[in-house]
This record gives sequence, structure tokens and C-alpha cells, in this order.
Amino acid sequence: NFCTKELPTTCGSKMLKNFISPFNATVVDLLQDAGAIMIGKTNMDEFGMGSANMYSAFGPVYNPIDQERRVAGGSSGGSAAAVASGMCFASLGSDTGGSIRLPASYCGVIGFKPSYGQCSRWGLVAYASSLDTVGIITRNVLDTQLIYDIISKYDEKDPSSLPPKLRSINASLASFNKTNSTNLSELRVGIPQEYYVSELSDPIKSLWKQGISLLRSHGATIVSVSCPSTKYALPAYYILAPAEASSNLARYDGVRYGYRSDMDSNKNDELIYAHTRNEGFGEEVKRRILLGTYTLTAGCYDNYFLCAQKIRKMVQSDFDSVFRRPNPLHLIKNELSLYNRNDDEILEISDQLRKKNNGVDVIMTPVAISTSPKAKDSHSSSFLSNSSSCTSTDDTRNLDGDNSFVNAYVNDIFTTPANLA
Repeated sequence: NFCTKELPTTCGSKMLKNFISPFNATVVDLLQDAGAIMIGKTNMDEFGMGSANMYSAFGPVYNPIDQERRVAGGSSGGSAAAVASGMCFASLGSDTGGSIRLPASYCGVIGFKPSYGQCSRWGLVAYASSLDTVGIITRNVLDTQLIYDIISKYDEKDPSSLPPKLRSINASLASFNKTNSTNLSELRVGIPQEYYVSELSDPIKSLWKQGISLLRSHGATIVSVSCPSTKYALPAYYILAPAEASSNLARYDGVRYGYRSDMDSNKNDELIYAHTRNEGFGEEVKRRILLGTYTLTAGCYDNYFLCAQKIRKMVQSDFDSVFRRPNPLHLIKNELSLYNRNDDEILEISDQLRKKNNGVDVIMTPVAISTSPKAKDSHSSSFLSNSSSCTSTDDTRNLDGDNSFVNAYVNDIFTTPANLA
């Protein structure tokens, strides 16, 4: 779903099956200017809508590290599978609600979602514009940093790109500085209690505890923190994202570019593009368009969309309250405005604020509720119980198969809060 002049940009959809962009995405140009070689495009859930990479017009993506045909995760499953199988050094993907981190977790590679605005979205085909971010998948952290340093640049073509001054302020803020690879005595690690959900499988619980023990053994201070709005993040996301998608995907009508149905071309009636959209979009995309359109109607806007926006603000406030490092967006809006201060002054002010704050430097949470499920289970009610006991009640395990697509949405429960914030 990154525009490229040399290869088709299909977004995993029949709607854009043969579409070739007249320009490159900014991040593509930045990488090529730095000497990177683009070897191809990867599969994905259609328009980024999915968490298993089973919703693609070109077929599913399977996890390359397992022979049991397990899912690679979505929506950027093709990117994660390509890196995990050694086909490439690094790959790009988009992350709207976990689409980089979940596939990386399933495939055993590094998935990094930068903060919104750090990497240009110019040329990234939009799903939900206020949530979409450019993400990176590699096999280790140093490779991720290498790619990030290349593509994390201001872009005047992207109105959501962080301006140079704000980037400078953010880089100057005081934060944890690791001087010894084995001594983390000054690091405070937060464990959000709300992330210990009933759907969390035993293997993931065990892995989470191992990670906590490892950090503690190196001197880190483990702190229990609370993000009370987390339980509302997932439903808020599945109101806001489809609402934005219903608007962004309205442009695909087959009139100017993309797929066009023969029925729309031959019939002389008022349904200019109804058949085109029905044939061109997959079931999951149509489902989310309908959901988003419904929440934006006059009778539902206040009860759903506006409430979800308020929850989004609550999620942001939760994160601001647990971190020691001050939010740079807040520091430029209040009386401590940093726009007219030099780097040393910014460092001194932020260091004073950080020392007064009893918050944490990082928070540590799982990415997925379970290990990668088998592909045959990903569209059934067993998607929630592929590991020992993912759910706490028999009612959840026996959900009707017709609701399986709703069951799969719970896989984004740990990843959506970061996008909303």
C-alpha cells in the first residue's frame, strides 16, 4: 500500500489490481536515495483491514517459521513473512491498529511503529488517516534503527508530518540514557495492570513474566501502573477506524482509475458504481465501510463517533500520566513553551520535570493474546482459543461462527491504544 512508479500498488484488493502510481511514496524515495534496492511488493490484508492476512484478493499469507500453515498476522503479514524467511533485509508496512507489531510478533521478527508524524505518509494509501503510520520490520533492532534514521524526515507534502522545530525539541528532551548494556538500575519499567486480560493465553503470560524477570535481573525497577481507559480502546478504535475508512475509500468508484464492473459500464441507470464497489471490495472491507458509514449517520454520530473521540483523549491522558518523560506536544502549548529555547534549556527544563515525576520510562506489554493461530482456525470461533485457555468462559469459546470476524478483532486489544494515543 505504498505508491511505487515501477510496480503495481494494489493494497491487496481487486479494486486496484492493475493500478500503477505515477509517483513514489516519500519513504520509498528516501530509501532509494540512500541506496536501498526495492525488490518487490508484499501481500497484505485488503487496504490494511485485518489481523491475520487472510483478507487479501491474492490469497492468504502463511507464517514461514511453521509448517502447520499458521497465519503470519496482519495486515502487513507479507512484509513480516518476507523478512522472517530471509527474502529481504527489511520491509515497510503500515500500522493503523497493530498491523506491523502483530505480524512481527507472530513471525518472530522486529516490528517498529514510530510515533504518528515521524515518517511521512505521503504516498501511503489511506485506511484511517488519523491512525495510519509507516512501520518497519527487520530481523534485529539495529537494522530497524538504520531504516528509521533514513525515513524519519520532515515532508512538506504530508500535513501531518512533524515540523523540524518540534523534531528538534523532541530529540532534546531528557530521557533514560543507557550507558551500560547490563546495568538498567535507573530504568523504570511500567506493567499496566489492565493488559492482564482474560483472553491472554498461558504461553504469552509466561513469556511476559520472563521478560519482566530479565529486566529486573539487570537492575530495572518494575512498577505497576494503571491505564484505566485501555478497556475502552478496542471498541473506540473499531468505531473511529471504520468511520475514517468509509470516507477514504469513497474515492474508489472505477470512474477515474481502478477496477470497473462491466455491469456498471453497460447499464443506463443511476447506479453508476454500485456493482464496481460490490465486486471490487472484499467482504471485510465492505463490512467496515458499512460499519463506518453507520456510525457517521446523523442518528449515531453523537452516540458513537463523538464518544469514541472522547475515549481516544482519555487513552492519551493515561499514557501522559504514566510516563516520566514529558509529552513534547504539551510542553509547547503551556507556559513552558519550548519553541524559543535552545537545546540546553530544553534539556534542563525537561530533566527537572522528569525528576519530579514518579512515572516510568517505558511500559512493557504483550503484543498478541496468543501465539500464531492456525490458518484454518482464523475464521472460526476457535481463533480465541488456539492456545490452552484463551478465554475465561465457555460462552466465548462457543460463539457462533457467523460472528468469527468480531472474535478476531480482539487480537488488536494490546496494539490499538498506542495508535489512539
